[in-house]
Amino acid sequence: MEPERKRSGSTLKKGRKRRLIPSKVVGAAEATRSHWDLEEKQQPIAKKARLSTVLFAENCEVTHGQLCELLKYAVLGKSSFPKPSWCQLFHQNHLKNVVVFILQGLSQLHFYKFYLEFGFLRKAFKHKFRMPPPSSDFLADIIGLQKKQIIGNLPKAMEGSLPFASSKVSINLQKDPIIQKYGFKKVGLTRCLLTKEEMKTYHFPLQGFLDCENFVPTKCNGSVTDNSPLFGLDCEMCLTSKGRELTRISLVAEGGGCVMDELVKPDNKIVDYLTSFSGITKKILNPVTTKLKDVQRRLKILLPPDAVLVGHSLDLDLRALKMIHPYVIDTSLLYVREQGRRFKLKFLAKAILGKDIQCPDRLGHDATEDARTTLELARYFLKYGPKKIAELNLEALFSYQESQEPRNTAEGVQRLNTSVLECLDSVGQKLLFLTQEADASALSSSKNCQTIKCLSNKEVLEQARVEIPLFPFSIVQFSFEPFSPNLTQEMNKRIKIKWTEMSTVYAGPFNKNCNLSALKRLFKSFGPVQLMTLVLETHQPHLCIQYEVLEAAQLAIESLDGVLVEGSCIKVQRPVTELTLDCDTLVNELEQDSENRGTIYLSGVSETFKEHLLQHCSIFLGLEAMILPKDLKSGKQKGYCFLRFKTFGSAQRALNILTGKDWKLRGRHALTPRHLHAWLRGLARESRLPGVRVIPPPSEQEAWQMLNVDHPKIAAWHWGRKIEKLYHNLCPGTLCLILLPGTKSTHGSLSGLGLMGIKDEEESTIPQTCVCESAHHLPGVIS
Repeated sequence: MEPERKRSGSTLKKGRKRRLIPSKVVGAAEATRSHWDLEEKQQPIAKKARLSTVLFAENCEVTHGQLCELLKYAVLGKSSFPKPSWCQLFHQNHLKNVVVFILQGLSQLHFYKFYLEFGFLRKAFKHKFRMPPPSSDFLADIIGLQKKQIIGNLPKAMEGSLPFASSKVSINLQKDPIIQKYGFKKVGLTRCLLTKEEMKTYHFPLQGFLDCENFVPTKCNGSVTDNSPLFGLDCEMCLTSKGRELTRISLVAEGGGCVMDELVKPDNKIVDYLTSFSGITKKILNPVTTKLKDVQRRLKILLPPDAVLVGHSLDLDLRALKMIHPYVIDTSLLYVREQGRRFKLKFLAKAILGKDIQCPDRLGHDATEDARTTLELARYFLKYGPKKIAELNLEALFSYQESQEPRNTAEGVQRLNTSVLECLDSVGQKLLFLTQEADASALSSSKNCQTIKCLSNKEVLEQARVEIPLFPFSIVQFSFEPFSPNLTQEMNKRIKIKWTEMSTVYAGPFNKNCNLSALKRLFKSFGPVQLMTLVLETHQPHLCIQYEVLEAAQLAIESLDGVLVEGSCIKVQRPVTELTLDCDTLVNELEQDSENRGTIYLSGVSETFKEHLLQHCSIFLGLEAMILPKDLKSGKQKGYCFLRFKTFGSAQRALNILTGKDWKLRGRHALTPRHLHAWLRGLARESRLPGVRVIPPPSEQEAWQMLNVDHPKIAAWHWGRKIEKLYHNLCPGTLCLILLPGTKSTHGSLSGLGLMGIKDEEESTIPQTCVCESAHHLPGVIS
């Protein structure tokens, strides 16, 4: 059924001869890497530094360690460090300066709560990403400072090799993080298992989560006891055009025997074998025919119902396997470290077991050896208990081991655990750190760091104007009072409700004898529907439709409001609540977001849409990425997609064609940036009865009445403008990062948000296309 309005669009003409997809249409990551060397050879007259986030993590989350990768690479370049694993910095040697602004106390939640107030930030920075909640020293994490604190006297055995199990150290066991978590007494196997909440916190794949919709469960749903069997697991990965994929799996039984050791051929084109880590080369993998699905099938057969998997950073292994397993022991979390940090497997193997693994003279890691080591570490913990582990004083051992490593400048710079400060020192430069007096960070007391402490944010701002031009690398930290736990919880709830209500429309009135099935088909044509209900409280029936994506709701309003449908002139609108009063303004601003300017949303796409589009790619100039979400249960395409183009003009031309006479599609410009799309899909949908108000807590009511510069909304606008002025004073070619670290407390954690860009960065001129059949995010593409 169609509304009585002239509609453009019909099916693609049948009978056309199918032609081969041009070889130049490839995955974004693959295309990028194939052109990196080309760019170095075919250099423009005036090269400029440029960023690309083609290798963004699948969930759009960038860890603090990955941020550190970028900052170190920005200082020294590829001659000293490998390229960052999650983004690409072209022409690093043409980078002028690096400036990092930190808005301490703010998070991703704050950014979208005050989205309209942060006007400059959302428009100027087209690279945005989510960050995990911060540790107790966020700055030390992103700079790469290693905590070197030794409690008590070092045992004499430290003069030799590890382990030091027989040595006694004068330490306060009560403060040891292992004792604080497990207590002094020995624990059983079930106590060592990660809880569901912990698995969620550490991003393990879980049943029902939207970013795991294509994952396969191991079918291990038996009752786990302290006598359940343990299996050590380790995987090696390579980098393909779609991200990291499995190349080897090793599974070791509790007795130490290897029950599975398989090389695996990735489904997509390999762009980097990561040989230095995996030991896998093209020659090794060429004859392999085993696929991921074969491995998944074998694991489901091998593992008993109560199997417990043991690994080190096991979440990465399970994501590589695309499998979900409910019972896990992660040795990087079992041997708890201070401030949420983790010990490396190589260190634990030496300190606890006296084993040398991952030897530097060997090409890559041995997956079987690593799997067996994690199993032995788990068994050692169960046998000797937390007290025995705490007495080893692992933190002191780690610090001592670090101090014994070669300190030669050339070797130090090459090491991956070198800090940004050491990188700057190696080239004779210093880091500028501007902060408030009250801020306590290890960075402020570090050598090779010029720290200027101020009394207020205003003084930090004034000093930044003067000092930033004098330093090649600057960190400017503004500190904001965190919201109370109650207010934060209320804000989180409101954000969920607001996006649910913005994605909901009411349509009507309809005749009482209307064709309900036809109406449902009509509204589903705009995008995926989560819930559709018939409203009978009114004189004539209305429909309430809750869409999965904001674009679908907006498209329904734009297409059907005021249109004659089955003899009735209907009105299509969002529910009017205090949270949706500014939704028209918000929608307009979302459309202008720098990440959305070149992206379009299409609904009504068929299973063959991808093939048809690529066959006609010559008329869609500048196409960079195609995102085809799939249904969680059936695995089929959802009937909508996002197309990312190089420029707004290219996107507009494509939209006109795809909604024109030759394509039976509905569409508009995108509204949800990549990181926001992923975040919103991860939030549990919340709704309320129409007209029911969310009563703000008294503290916020008072703040609204005050309406002074201390109110969060006013502060967001005020400091957004201040940072804009600072940004405009930066010299062209400056890498600028805006970091909202997030918050972490006993009341809960909030993810951080990062924004980055290079002032006056040059736009990419290389056409390439990425096809991504993923439902949980807009993947990294060439920007």
